[in-house]
Formats: sequence, structure tokens, C-alpha cells
Amino acid sequence: MLLPVSLTLGVVLAVLLVLAAAVAAWASLGRSREILVAGVRAAVQLAAVSLLIGWVVRSLAPLLGFVALMFAVAVWTAGRRITGNRTWRWAAVPIGAGVLPVVGVLLLTGLVPVRGLALIPVAGILIGGALTATVLGGRRALDELAGRRGEVEAGMALGLLDRDARLEIVRPAASDALLPGLDQTRTVGLVTLPGAFVGMLLGGASPVEAGAVQLFVLVALMAVQVVAVAAVLELVARGLLHRE
Repeated sequence: MLLPVSLTLGVVLAVLLVLAAAVAAWASLGRSREILVAGVRAAVQLAAVSLLIGWVVRSLAPLLGFVALMFAVAVWTAGRRITGNRTWRWAAVPIGAGVLPVVGVLLLTGLVPVRGLALIPVAGILIGGALTATVLGGRRALDELAGRRGEVEAGMALGLLDRDARLEIVRPAASDALLPGLDQTRTVGLVTLPGAFVGMLLGGASPVEAGAVQLFVLVALMAVQVVAVAAVLELVARGLLHRE
């Protein structure tokens, strides 16, 4: 076991969380409360999931329901983070467009069986990656659109459609949402050993098997994130995802 579940672990986690919030406050980052809330929520949610996971994996219906819940929470989180208004529901499009085809292919080819202990972690990783890419791409696109509105209007004056004028402005900035995934893939094994690799090794797999699983995760994540960013760009360009 990598970390013993003990009082010492709880104390260390609490100290790290408070330290992160304190540094954020000292640097005037304005996220201290969010950091504390996120840490406490993570602890509560992981405790609940740990209790539920044994029941969820026993049959197909609760398994699919749990995956659907993961998707719904990701959509709500991404949409509210991007827009803060009723258009948040459109975040389902980029997340779904990225995740559903990849998970479908994995299930149809038998690479991932329809079992909780296999499906839930894979779906969670892919949904989480799509969530991150959607938030980063959507926020960067809307920020760029707000700051360069005059250039959009100039493009329209030259004969570009509203959608095309918006895309010309927001595409370069929003594509930066792909950088974290690209950097992680480029440096895997050299800078970090990601969770899937370490988890496989701790579970008794050989280094070759662990490497193959990690490569699959990274490539699948890149595919999911590229689709998510492309879809969120289209939604912003068409005005479906917007701020008040």
C-alpha cells in the first residue's frame, strides 16, 4: 500500500490544504476559500464513493447510473465555470462528444469490459480530461472574445460571417487548453510517472503492462480533449455558450 490510512495521513493532508490556502491568500490569488472548500469536498466525496463503489460494481444498472452521474456533475461544473448563466447546459456537448465515442469504441472492442472496476476508472479519467479541456478552452475563448470584440466586428465588416469572425479570434487562444495534456504526454516517464502507471505497478502488473495501460490512457485523453476543445470553440463561435 502506497499510503497508510491513519491519523498521520489526515493531519498531513489538513496541513497541506491549509498551507495551499494560506499561500493563495498571501499571494492575493483570491482562491483561498475555494481551495479549502475543494479539499473538504474531495474528502467527503471520496469517502462516499469508497462506500458506494462496492455496491455499484455488482450490477449493470447502478454502474451505468454512476457513470451518468459523473458525466452530469462534469457538465454542471464545466458549464458554470465557463458561463455562469443558463447556457451552462451546452457544456454537455463538448464533454459528450469527446468521451462517448472513445468509451464506445473501448467497450465494443472489448479493451474495457462492462465491469465497474474497469469501466468507472476509465470513464472517470476521460470525463475528467474532457472537463478540464472544456473549461480551459471555453474560458479562454470567451475571454479573448470579450477583449477583442472590435476585431470581430472588423472581420464582419470585411464580409466574414459572425461565426467565422469569432473563430478567427478565439481559436489560437482556446487551443492552449490542449497544452497541459500535450506536456504530460511528452514528458511521461521523464518528469512524472502518472497515476495509472503507478497504480498498475502497485497492483502487481509488470512494467511493460503498466506502460501499455498508461500509454492508452494518455492517447485516449488526447483524443477526448481535442474533440472537446473543437466542440466548445464551435459553441462559442455560434453564440450558444456566452456570458451575460
